[in-house]
Amino acid sequence: MMRRSSSRRTSSGVLPATATASAGNKAAAKEQEKIDALFAQYVDRNEESCIGPEGIEALCQDLGLSPTDIQVLLLAWKLQASRQGYFSLDEWRRGLKAMRVDSLEKLKKALPILQQEVANLYTFKEFYTFSFQYCLTEPRQKTLDLETACQMLELVLGPRPHLSNFVQFLQEQTEYKAMNLDQWNAFLRFCDEIKPDLSNYDENQAWPLLLDNFVEWARKGRNC
Repeated sequence: MMRRSSSRRTSSGVLPATATASAGNKAAAKEQEKIDALFAQYVDRNEESCIGPEGIEALCQDLGLSPTDIQVLLLAWKLQASRQGYFSLDEWRRGLKAMRVDSLEKLKKALPILQQEVANLYTFKEFYTFSFQYCLTEPRQKTLDLETACQMLELVLGPRPHLSNFVQFLQEQTEYKAMNLDQWNAFLRFCDEIKPDLSNYDENQAWPLLLDNFVEWARKGRNC
Protein backbone atom coordinates (compact mmCIF):
# COMPACT_ATOMS: atom_id res chain seq x y z
CA MET A 1 0.00 0.00 0.00
CA MET A 2 1.35 3.42 -0.91
CA ARG A 3 1.71 5.99 1.83
CA ARG A 4 -0.01 9.29 1.40
CA SER A 5 2.38 12.14 0.92
CA SER A 6 2.75 14.35 3.98
CA SER A 7 0.78 17.58 3.98
CA ARG A 8 1.79 21.00 5.27
CA ARG A 9 -1.44 21.05 7.24
CA THR A 10 -2.80 18.63 9.79
CA SER A 11 -6.16 16.96 9.33
CA SER A 12 -7.72 19.86 11.24
CA GLY A 13 -6.31 22.36 8.75
CA VAL A 14 -3.86 23.91 11.25
CA LEU A 15 -0.25 24.51 10.23
CA PRO A 16 2.27 22.32 12.08
CA ALA A 17 4.05 23.95 15.01
CA THR A 18 7.36 23.99 13.12
CA ALA A 19 5.83 25.99 10.26
CA THR A 20 4.20 28.43 12.68
CA ALA A 21 7.47 28.89 14.57
CA SER A 22 9.34 29.49 11.31
CA ALA A 23 6.86 32.17 10.27
CA GLY A 24 7.17 33.78 13.70
CA ASN A 25 10.95 33.81 13.49
CA LYS A 26 10.84 35.47 10.10
CA ALA A 27 8.44 38.14 11.36
CA ALA A 28 10.64 38.80 14.40
CA ALA A 29 13.74 39.05 12.22
CA LYS A 30 11.97 41.51 9.89
CA GLU A 31 10.86 43.60 12.86
CA GLN A 32 14.39 43.77 14.27
CA GLU A 33 15.74 44.67 10.85
CA LYS A 34 13.39 47.68 10.75
CA ILE A 35 14.24 48.65 14.33
CA ASP A 36 17.96 48.48 13.55
CA ALA A 37 17.48 50.54 10.37
CA LEU A 38 15.71 53.24 12.38
CA PHE A 39 18.55 53.17 14.92
CA ALA A 40 21.09 53.59 12.09
CA GLN A 41 19.42 56.86 11.02
CA TYR A 42 20.38 58.52 14.30
CA VAL A 43 23.48 56.65 15.45
CA ASP A 44 26.43 58.70 16.66
CA ARG A 45 29.09 58.84 13.95
CA ASN A 46 31.84 58.76 16.56
CA GLU A 47 30.30 55.97 18.60
CA GLU A 48 28.54 53.50 16.32
CA SER A 49 26.87 51.51 19.11
CA CYS A 50 24.89 54.49 20.47
CA ILE A 51 22.49 57.24 19.55
CA GLY A 52 24.16 60.23 21.20
CA PRO A 53 23.05 63.79 21.99
CA GLU A 54 23.13 64.90 18.35
CA GLY A 55 21.17 61.84 17.28
CA ILE A 56 18.59 62.35 20.01
CA GLU A 57 18.21 65.98 18.98
CA ALA A 58 17.67 64.88 15.35
CA LEU A 59 15.18 62.24 16.50
CA CYS A 60 13.30 64.88 18.50
CA GLN A 61 13.12 67.13 15.45
CA ASP A 62 11.67 64.29 13.37
CA LEU A 63 9.18 63.54 16.14
CA GLY A 64 8.23 67.20 16.44
CA LEU A 65 9.39 67.36 20.06
CA SER A 66 11.67 69.52 22.14
CA PRO A 67 14.56 67.55 23.72
CA THR A 68 13.20 68.70 27.09
CA ASP A 69 9.70 67.32 26.41
CA ILE A 70 8.60 64.76 28.97
CA GLN A 71 7.91 62.31 26.13
CA VAL A 72 11.66 62.13 25.48
CA LEU A 73 12.24 61.21 29.12
CA LEU A 74 9.44 58.66 28.87
CA LEU A 75 11.19 57.12 25.86
CA ALA A 76 14.44 56.91 27.84
CA TRP A 77 12.50 55.22 30.66
CA LYS A 78 10.93 52.71 28.28
CA LEU A 79 14.35 51.93 26.84
CA GLN A 80 15.75 51.75 30.39
CA ALA A 81 18.60 53.92 29.17
CA SER A 82 21.55 53.65 31.53
CA ARG A 83 23.40 56.75 30.36
CA GLN A 84 21.90 60.22 30.10
CA GLY A 85 21.78 61.47 26.51
CA TYR A 86 22.61 58.09 24.96
CA PHE A 87 20.59 55.12 23.71
CA SER A 88 22.52 51.91 23.09
CA LEU A 89 21.48 49.45 20.38
CA ASP A 90 20.42 46.86 22.97
CA GLU A 91 18.33 49.43 24.83
CA TRP A 92 16.78 50.61 21.56
CA ARG A 93 15.87 47.07 20.47
CA ARG A 94 14.45 46.10 23.85
CA GLY A 95 12.39 49.25 24.27
CA LEU A 96 10.99 49.46 20.76
CA LYS A 97 10.04 45.78 20.78
CA ALA A 98 8.21 46.32 24.07
CA MET A 99 6.31 49.21 22.47
CA ARG A 100 5.73 47.23 19.25
CA VAL A 101 7.38 50.00 17.28
CA ASP A 102 9.55 49.59 14.18
CA SER A 103 9.14 52.94 12.41
CA LEU A 104 9.21 56.65 13.13
CA GLU A 105 5.48 56.96 12.52
CA LYS A 106 4.72 54.19 15.01
CA LEU A 107 7.03 55.84 17.53
CA LYS A 108 5.13 59.12 17.16
CA LYS A 109 1.91 57.31 18.01
CA ALA A 110 3.44 55.28 20.85
CA LEU A 111 4.93 58.12 22.89
CA PRO A 112 1.60 59.70 23.96
CA ILE A 113 0.49 56.23 25.06
CA LEU A 114 3.45 56.12 27.47
CA GLN A 115 1.94 59.14 29.23
CA GLN A 116 -1.23 57.13 29.74
CA GLU A 117 0.86 54.21 31.01
CA VAL A 118 2.44 56.26 33.79
CA ALA A 119 -0.99 57.46 34.90
CA ASN A 120 -0.98 54.23 36.91
CA LEU A 121 0.38 55.09 40.38
CA TYR A 122 2.74 52.11 40.64
CA THR A 123 4.11 52.64 37.14
CA PHE A 124 4.53 56.36 37.78
CA LYS A 125 6.64 55.61 40.87
CA GLU A 126 8.96 53.52 38.67
CA PHE A 127 9.21 56.34 36.14
CA TYR A 128 9.74 58.93 38.88
CA THR A 129 12.62 56.96 40.41
CA PHE A 130 14.13 56.37 36.96
CA SER A 131 14.06 60.10 36.23
CA PHE A 132 16.34 60.71 39.23
CA GLN A 133 18.74 57.89 38.40
CA TYR A 134 18.89 58.87 34.73
CA CYS A 135 20.38 62.23 35.73
CA LEU A 136 23.28 60.66 37.63
CA THR A 137 26.09 61.17 35.16
CA GLU A 138 29.10 60.07 37.22
CA PRO A 139 29.85 56.43 38.20
CA ARG A 140 29.55 56.96 41.98
CA GLN A 141 27.19 59.93 41.95
CA LYS A 142 24.41 59.63 44.56
CA THR A 143 22.85 63.10 44.54
CA LEU A 144 21.51 65.67 42.10
CA ASP A 145 22.50 69.32 42.32
CA LEU A 146 19.47 71.41 43.20
CA GLU A 147 19.23 73.15 39.84
CA THR A 148 18.93 69.81 38.04
CA ALA A 149 16.62 68.42 40.73
CA CYS A 150 14.26 71.39 40.41
CA GLN A 151 14.17 71.12 36.62
CA MET A 152 13.39 67.41 36.79
CA LEU A 153 10.75 67.82 39.48
CA GLU A 154 8.95 70.42 37.37
CA LEU A 155 9.18 68.21 34.28
CA VAL A 156 8.03 64.99 35.93
CA LEU A 157 5.52 66.18 38.53
CA GLY A 158 3.85 68.94 36.53
CA PRO A 159 0.98 70.60 38.45
CA ARG A 160 1.08 68.40 41.56
CA PRO A 161 0.31 70.06 44.91
CA HIS A 162 3.27 71.62 46.78
CA LEU A 163 5.60 71.50 43.76
CA SER A 164 5.92 75.22 43.05
CA ASN A 165 6.40 76.05 46.74
CA PHE A 166 8.94 73.28 47.20
CA VAL A 167 10.97 74.42 44.20
CA GLN A 168 10.91 77.98 45.54
CA PHE A 169 12.06 76.72 48.94
CA LEU A 170 14.94 74.78 47.40
CA GLN A 171 16.04 77.85 45.45
CA GLU A 172 15.90 80.17 48.48
CA GLN A 173 17.39 78.00 51.23
CA THR A 174 21.17 77.70 51.66
CA GLU A 175 21.57 74.59 53.84
CA TYR A 176 21.22 71.99 51.07
CA LYS A 177 23.27 71.87 47.89
CA ALA A 178 21.97 68.59 46.49
CA MET A 179 19.13 66.08 46.76
CA ASN A 180 19.41 62.32 47.29
CA LEU A 181 17.09 59.53 46.18
CA ASP A 182 15.42 59.12 49.59
CA GLN A 183 14.51 62.81 49.63
CA TRP A 184 13.36 62.61 46.02
CA ASN A 185 11.04 59.65 46.64
CA ALA A 186 9.76 61.11 49.90
CA PHE A 187 8.66 64.26 48.13
CA LEU A 188 6.43 62.23 45.79
CA ARG A 189 4.79 60.61 48.84
CA PHE A 190 4.50 64.07 50.39
CA CYS A 191 2.63 65.34 47.31
CA ASP A 192 0.27 62.37 47.37
CA GLU A 193 -0.44 62.32 51.11
CA ILE A 194 -0.18 65.85 52.51
CA LYS A 195 -3.05 68.30 52.19
CA PRO A 196 -2.42 71.63 50.44
CA ASP A 197 -2.67 73.48 53.78
CA LEU A 198 -0.17 71.04 55.38
CA SER A 199 -2.63 70.40 58.22
CA ASN A 200 -2.01 66.63 58.25
CA TYR A 201 1.79 66.83 58.22
CA ASP A 202 3.28 65.11 61.27
CA GLU A 203 6.93 65.86 62.03
CA ASN A 204 7.07 62.70 64.14
CA GLN A 205 6.61 60.51 61.12
CA ALA A 206 9.63 59.32 59.14
CA TRP A 207 9.98 62.31 56.84
CA PRO A 208 13.42 63.53 55.75
CA LEU A 209 14.68 66.61 57.57
CA LEU A 210 14.56 68.43 54.23
CA LEU A 211 10.77 68.16 54.22
CA ASP A 212 10.52 69.14 57.88
CA ASN A 213 12.42 72.30 56.98
CA PHE A 214 10.21 72.91 53.97
CA VAL A 215 7.04 72.65 56.05
CA GLU A 216 8.49 74.97 58.71
CA TRP A 217 9.36 77.48 55.96
CA ALA A 218 5.89 77.23 54.41
CA ARG A 219 4.04 77.51 57.72
CA LYS A 220 5.61 80.87 58.43
CA GLY A 221 2.93 82.22 56.16
CA ARG A 222 5.08 82.81 53.13
CA ASN A 223 3.56 80.21 50.82
CA CYS A 224 1.33 77.88 52.81
